[in-house]
Amino acid sequence: MGLFDALARRKPAPSVAEQMTAAYEAADRGDYERALAIWTPLAHAGVARAANNIGACFSEGLGVARDAKLAERWLGLAAEGGDAVGQRNLAALYFKGEGVAQDNARALALYRAAAEQGDAVAQDMLSWMLLEGEGIDNDAVEARRWAEAAAAQGMASSMTRLGMIHHNAIGVERAPAQAVSWWRRGAMRGDADAQAMLGAAYHMGMGVARDPLAAMTWLIRARNAGSALAPRFFEPARAALSPADFVEAGRRAAFPLETEPGAGA
Repeated sequence: MGLFDALARRKPAPSVAEQMTAAYEAADRGDYERALAIWTPLAHAGVARAANNIGACFSEGLGVARDAKLAERWLGLAAEGGDAVGQRNLAALYFKGEGVAQDNARALALYRAAAEQGDAVAQDMLSWMLLEGEGIDNDAVEARRWAEAAAAQGMASSMTRLGMIHHNAIGVERAPAQAVSWWRRGAMRGDADAQAMLGAAYHMGMGVARDPLAAMTWLIRARNAGSALAPRFFEPARAALSPADFVEAGRRAAFPLETEPGAGA
């Protein structure tokens, strides 16, 4: 066999995309040692998402011992490389202060960088920080803008926050019906606090016609999903129902959201 024949038969080296796919498949199988063996040379070659994935492994202790400093190093390389997920994960590290100095200002800047690249999780967290973060300048208008951007990408928690913004008149005029509209969208996507607030709205008739059965149905869902908001409304809403209606509310709450019976519930 001649040299040219050998070259023609030689398999081309796998592309970065193919290597990343192989690494993700290994990670899905729980084989993080294999995944890291693929990601490490890619990260050294400048693939920012590979650096993020290595950082995430050190942050979560996946295939390696947990090491916040190494997580910070690798996530920093990903963030410097412009990877939105790396920026968001590094932001979370500084926000939580787990193994690194807690730094809300750095977290905010990194969340903003990722948000500006369209990362929905970063947009949601940036919105929250701009409303409630400590040690930073709060900005209700920007918080609403980023919540709307995240909600447009399906982030249920941002939908819930928008409901609260319109209900509590945070940087906007109070709009109970708009609050209910956002809570309904979040509730239908499974957000427990949105379900609790939608139940409360039906119970009190705020922004929507009063409906005790719908109220109890949503509050049961919210309580079962662990909402901290549900308990304050649960017993008053239950007192408005007959025993038979309470049983019916429980029956309705057991249905999948897309098939839930009953108008308004």
